Amino acid sequence: MLRDLLYKTAIRAVSGDTAIEVVSLHTDSREVVPGSCFIAIKGTATDGHGFINTAINAGARAVVCEKLPPQLDPNITYVQVDSSASAAGWMAHSFYGQPTTSFKLVGVTGTNGKTTIATLLFRLFTSLGYKCGLVSTVQYQVGEKIFPSTHTTPDAISINRLLKQMAVEGCTHVFMECSSHAIEQHRMEGLQFAGGIFSNISHDHLDYHKTFDEYIRVKKSWFDGLPKSSFAISNADDKRGAVMLQNTAAKKYFYSLKTMAPFKGKILDNSLAGLHMIVNEVEVHFKLIGAFNAYNLLAVYAAAICLGEDKQQVLLHLSNTEGAEGRFDYNISSKQRIVGIIDYAHTPDALLNVLATIKNLRQGHEQIITVVGCGGNRDKTKRPVMAEVACEYSDKVIFTSDNPRNEDPLDILKDMEAGVSVVARKKFISIADRREAIKTAVSLSNKEDIVLVAGKGHEKYQEIKGVRNDFDDKRVLIEMFELLEK
Repeated sequence: MLRDLLYKTAIRAVSGDTAIEVVSLHTDSREVVPGSCFIAIKGTATDGHGFINTAINAGARAVVCEKLPPQLDPNITYVQVDSSASAAGWMAHSFYGQPTTSFKLVGVTGTNGKTTIATLLFRLFTSLGYKCGLVSTVQYQVGEKIFPSTHTTPDAISINRLLKQMAVEGCTHVFMECSSHAIEQHRMEGLQFAGGIFSNISHDHLDYHKTFDEYIRVKKSWFDGLPKSSFAISNADDKRGAVMLQNTAAKKYFYSLKTMAPFKGKILDNSLAGLHMIVNEVEVHFKLIGAFNAYNLLAVYAAAICLGEDKQQVLLHLSNTEGAEGRFDYNISSKQRIVGIIDYAHTPDALLNVLATIKNLRQGHEQIITVVGCGGNRDKTKRPVMAEVACEYSDKVIFTSDNPRNEDPLDILKDMEAGVSVVARKKFISIADRREAIKTAVSLSNKEDIVLVAGKGHEKYQEIKGVRNDFDDKRVLIEMFELLEK
């Protein structure tokens, strides 16, 4: 019944009968079928209110909107709400049988590390014998079934449909990335979280949020909404780590490498063989590399303990767990032992973390050659900063296309070049063609050098003018090692 689905939505006015059955929910008028309910959401590009009549003509019998149309169809039920986006979340959760009451849902938010933390949790709990679900930038997973990912966090209806499938298939734990866009757009409204994790926050998505303070506010608002029955875990070493949990009702926990915290870690050794650490007084070796992954591992460990798992078992299984695809994903060439690293680093902070890790791993004689670009139709202010970071921490840099989308790649490269100091200008060249850029980086490399290809990680495409063309950084890098006999 429509009236049951409207429970917990902030209703302002109703026209028509709410005691009607609806067969499905839609926020896209093109997907409407007879007997469905259309929820008109004002988005960043289009306003669903402009498609109400289209939805009715396609057979919608109910419309949920923030602004009622000037003329109401007497055969249609109209529900005016404070927020259509929020209503979509609550309604979808009810429509799909409140799936998050069937398992423990843990969300992960922050600028960098979300995918690695969510993926490690999925793999850890799977190895501990649980059936798990994963919602990440790389992929969606229900047990062993893998589905391609469309967004870091899908729309409210899609995510509840996916969570319903996870509930039906018997998942006991689900781990989900929670992007700032999803939080701001209420895509997760109505979901019941057992816990939330904060990784870190730095410069990103300012094309959408406009200011860094607003970006922080949005992330924090998610923790503010967690219930007291849940846990909230934060990075004590991040400047905003304490602020994130300031107003949450959830039980608060912190992890740290630098200060006292309930979940304390110390790096004993960091090499291509992995991380050797002490975690809460237990010495353990992990397969992952880099200080940034030490933080990710601590966050995962903290969450597992908060979820009631045994400390020794968690560390034992975590020590054998691989990281996420496209996150410090490395290959060594067969002839000249050149280390090729693929990483999703697409923010200045993430790029700095990866390059700092590489710098710590080098023996001293190797060159660091970095291939990096910036996405089109996204935050332009980070472009010169990304370029500056790449040049400061690399011996040679090749600026190239990332996903240019609808922008001219040469314009993006000019924005990047503007961030390079006069002294560093001799370090870089710009090659718009990404394949050629990777080829050039490999050709410039000598024995045991390190080639970093940053920005796209796991992605298997390059988006140009609305078309996703087949492109895989890892495959191209290996191909160039072989072609150039490296």
